[in-house]
Amino acid sequence: MLIFRQLFDPTSSTYTYLLGCSATREALLIDPVFEQVRRDAALITELGLTLTWTLETHVHADHITGAWLLKQKLGSGIALAAAAGAAGADRLLADGDRVEFGRRALEVRATPGHTSGCLTYVLDDESMAFTGDCLLIRGSGRTDFQQGDPRQLYRAVRSRIFSLPEGCLLYPAHDYRGLTVTSVAEEKRFNPRLGGEVGEGDYVGYMKNLDLPHPKKIDEAVPANLRCGQPGNDTEVPPDPHWAPLRFTFGGVWEVEPHWLEENLAAVQVLDVREPSEFTGPLGRIRGATLIPLGDLAKRAAELPKGKPIVTVCRAGSRSAHATAILTKAGFAEVANLPGGMLRWRAEGRSVDGGSH
Repeated sequence: MLIFRQLFDPTSSTYTYLLGCSATREALLIDPVFEQVRRDAALITELGLTLTWTLETHVHADHITGAWLLKQKLGSGIALAAAAGAAGADRLLADGDRVEFGRRALEVRATPGHTSGCLTYVLDDESMAFTGDCLLIRGSGRTDFQQGDPRQLYRAVRSRIFSLPEGCLLYPAHDYRGLTVTSVAEEKRFNPRLGGEVGEGDYVGYMKNLDLPHPKKIDEAVPANLRCGQPGNDTEVPPDPHWAPLRFTFGGVWEVEPHWLEENLAAVQVLDVREPSEFTGPLGRIRGATLIPLGDLAKRAAELPKGKPIVTVCRAGSRSAHATAILTKAGFAEVANLPGGMLRWRAEGRSVDGGSH
């Protein structure tokens, strides 16, 4: 059984795809985004997967890849087209190669035209393919920079993608209108640039008259992506907080384990965001906790000193997770949630003030 997730970066409108083998738990990511590495790593960890490869469909001009950073965090290998001319990859791919992840695999198909190093990845049963910027939903990638060639792109789509089974689902690297997936049959029929009776000359003429502005991040992104995302002087690796052994969740929240908190109460400030009746109720409260109900937190956040990290807590961990977002917006840099809240704290037999014993 295939594990599959489609992830989205709103800044660059980039789709990242996670594919995993349910039998072996090996996985790969297609087109990871640098700023989303924490999110992606959290999802991989939560699903119990081991990331073996990150794959690039091409050298991107609108965002920096997360491949190098994921390699540092998770030990994954980096793979992209040999024709891309990038340095730092662990595997250079060519047409016809297979990239295996557990009992599943992707077939590599060269589909140049948007750039000279564009690849399409086809799942082993041909039920889905990942087309990068070669074929978009009802569109195609531009062909006016990075060795672009409209004739190459037209031929690549017609021979390497439209030759797949008509029911094959196609997943692009980008979409700017909220569309998520298409199929070979749909694009053959409805794509205004490449489908139907559109000929090669028609497509070339269309693409040569698009008159598009260059991507805003091209001068930053292309050099970085030719290093597989390894930072240079122009890019900083986002730092992880070091005041506690924190975990970043797929929901975007830093969490700290109860055992660490109990051992380090003097080094942090515990913020309880329950209602007053709960604070004095049967579950009790963590020693030294400050009470500010969640509904009051936005307007009362300034009451909290910024000299110590803050750990938020509630009954079950939901309200306190929301409290971390409120505190971050208010300028607090060192904030974490206590997952499971007071229910877990009491269930694990940890000490409390008040409450029923």
